[in-house]
Amino acid sequence: MSEAKVLVGGCDSGQVSIDPRYANRHGLIAGATGSGKTVTLQILAEGFSKLGVPVFMADVKGDLAGLGQAGKPHPKIQERIDSIGIEGFEHLPFPVNLWDVFGDQGTPVRSTISEMGPQLLSELLDLNETQQSVMTLAFEFADDEGLLLVDLNDLRSVLEYLAENNGKLGVGLKVSKASVNAILRRLIMIEREGGDLFFGEPALQLEDFISHSRRGEGIINILAADKLIQSPRLYATFLLWLLSELFESLPEVGDPDKPKLVFFFDEAHLLFKNASRALIEKIEQVARLIRSKGVGIYFVSQSPADIPEDILGQLGNRIQHTLRAYTPKDQKAVRAAAQSFRANPNFDTAEVITELGIGEAIVSVLQEGGVPSQVERVLVRPPESRMGPVTDQERQQLINGNPFHRKYENAVDPDSAREMLQRRAEQTARAEEEAEGTQKSSRQPKRRSSNRQSVGEAFMKSIARSIGSSIGRKLIRGVLGSLLK
Repeated sequence: MSEAKVLVGGCDSGQVSIDPRYANRHGLIAGATGSGKTVTLQILAEGFSKLGVPVFMADVKGDLAGLGQAGKPHPKIQERIDSIGIEGFEHLPFPVNLWDVFGDQGTPVRSTISEMGPQLLSELLDLNETQQSVMTLAFEFADDEGLLLVDLNDLRSVLEYLAENNGKLGVGLKVSKASVNAILRRLIMIEREGGDLFFGEPALQLEDFISHSRRGEGIINILAADKLIQSPRLYATFLLWLLSELFESLPEVGDPDKPKLVFFFDEAHLLFKNASRALIEKIEQVARLIRSKGVGIYFVSQSPADIPEDILGQLGNRIQHTLRAYTPKDQKAVRAAAQSFRANPNFDTAEVITELGIGEAIVSVLQEGGVPSQVERVLVRPPESRMGPVTDQERQQLINGNPFHRKYENAVDPDSAREMLQRRAEQTARAEEEAEGTQKSSRQPKRRSSNRQSVGEAFMKSIARSIGSSIGRKLIRGVLGSLLK
């Protein structure tokens, strides 16, 4: 197998491969359920890894971890190898690092609230325009006060503080209590979906995704997403955060001989479903500009129609598995998919799309000068690694083999906004008590004393209790419920 290119498979005119010089021009893998998209993901990851290109992908079905195990010989596999004319085919494992937001099936992966930022958090929480402005104010207040926003408790504490001090912190920090309460209810829902595990320290350092084996192979980073995908908004926001962080942190490299990283975005339709126009424009911008930083994005979905046209037009390397055409809507999607390829005079592309068997695809890749090749009907090559899931024991071995596992294994709770506001509240409460005590001692002996707390003392004690008490947080969770749709 050639190490100069990423072999996709074979056709009547020869082998079809992705040229690594144009791999950062992005790509699309589409097809109906069961048509072979997962195997295509697997063989592309293998090909890029062999070229020394690190890979990131989400495993939404739980069977991509087999990349870390050697495949087994089979007559049908050998038949396909011979048909395509692959030389030097070996059954071997690839270097894999397993990750998991929940920390069960891989090394924990976390981000901080500050790194996520107000815009992505607002998308994650599905906030309206007014609530988004409150979220932005919360971040601005935290920045001005030097409050670290690490986890959901930190954000909750800042929001509660702003609500309780509404009008006392300056005109620019006035917020609606109703808006704050709506945000808090959505935080509860995200917490129940696993956001409390995702937000925290130590936060992922993206350079740990861009690593190589001792033999120079690109590490294949696999995010266990079979559980995460059950929270589609959290899944999509997490992957978009990764892309945004890569875009902001990586230097410009122009047009490299091969990508610095290839990023596979599986179930891509979840990213665009119900997304705001502002978010879609941000994704379009990231996709357009991140290629100059050496990152290739490959969207994986059932139909090209799942991808907005402005983004679809940027995807140069395309692999289309079969599509069903049972309804008028399906037939329209097939025609649209066919029209996105450079025509081949030897066959009708729209007709072939509906006739493809499992493991077959029509493929167009970028050639010399970045020009799309004529579409070909391709027999996709078999993987060299295992097709299918790993055992629990094999998974644990892969997790233990991750050189970054110890770094991220245990969560830490740093001194951040929650603790800082709690201390501030306690200090203010003590100052109020001392002031009241001094005032009492100066009063006339016959004057009746009052046991009532001052408004300020009662308020600050309440804040200290609500911020510091886990029991209080549980009561709030039970009373407020959730309105996140």
